[in-house]
Amino acid sequence: MFINLEETAEFLKNCDNAIIITHQSPDGDCIGAGFALKDILSELGKKSRVVCSDEFPPRYDFLTSTGAGDDFEPDTIIAVDIADTQLMGALEPVYGNRVQLCIDHHVSNTGYAEKTMLRAEASATCEIIYDLACLLGVNISDHCACCIYTGIATDTGCFKYDCTTVRAHEITAELMKKHKLNYALINRNMFDVKSKGRMKMESAVVELMEYHFGGKLTIICVTKDIMERMGVDSNELEGCASLPLQVEGVEVGIMLKEREPDVFKISMRSANDVNVSEICRTLGGGGHAKAAGCLLEGTIEDVKERLIETVGKVLGE
Repeated sequence: MFINLEETAEFLKNCDNAIIITHQSPDGDCIGAGFALKDILSELGKKSRVVCSDEFPPRYDFLTSTGAGDDFEPDTIIAVDIADTQLMGALEPVYGNRVQLCIDHHVSNTGYAEKTMLRAEASATCEIIYDLACLLGVNISDHCACCIYTGIATDTGCFKYDCTTVRAHEITAELMKKHKLNYALINRNMFDVKSKGRMKMESAVVELMEYHFGGKLTIICVTKDIMERMGVDSNELEGCASLPLQVEGVEVGIMLKEREPDVFKISMRSANDVNVSEICRTLGGGGHAKAAGCLLEGTIEDVKERLIETVGKVLGE
């Protein structure tokens, strides 16, 4: 059942002991949404805890250092920024069929929750979280403001992606006006600062970048071996998916990241008119029109061949 903002606010008023699930390979929007919602529920006098199948990357310590939340027997299960239960990773068997509320902005959301607050036109789930806080009339703490700002900034690529909405600018302007918010430092840490290993790894994968269909499709592969040799872990790879789109003439860019032997996380990006959400949906995934993903199994050669064939059809090749 899809519900509106008012119905979502009413649900939050009446819930307690809530588990807030964020997706595997957590990014700024799901972490920001999860911890901002925890702050909002605390203002309502509710207990909650943020959970994830993967560790939160250290670069988000300024959001997660407040702690995941209380310890309790859950009465309520809430998912934020999760379009499909598969994205819960190892938590899917525990919570996949128990989600009472999902708050999300992915057009590919499968409607798996009992109640879903979906705003597909929002640039980030944190946009929705902010509007909920305002509707509920709760105090937005400086920490909550940082969470919301980070979620919007990261999902809009520091406000440069075409998913950026007028509302995103309005919200961040309000946050900057009313709260202690070091937006310059947040954006530097999110977009500019990289470890030495990450810099070496980027250089290595760019050297191995593959071009197909006259350069319309570009693929980079980040294997476990490359990560080990460069001394990086998967937490440091956020943002790498945009590398293939930096090449002139590219229409679709794909990053393959090896999660385990013969299992690859696929991140697909579109430069112009190709809807990569639809492509990923045919492969068991989903996302946004210009940023989507899926999980594929097989040898790296087989996975690449499948991707090339699938994207080729869309490009008319």
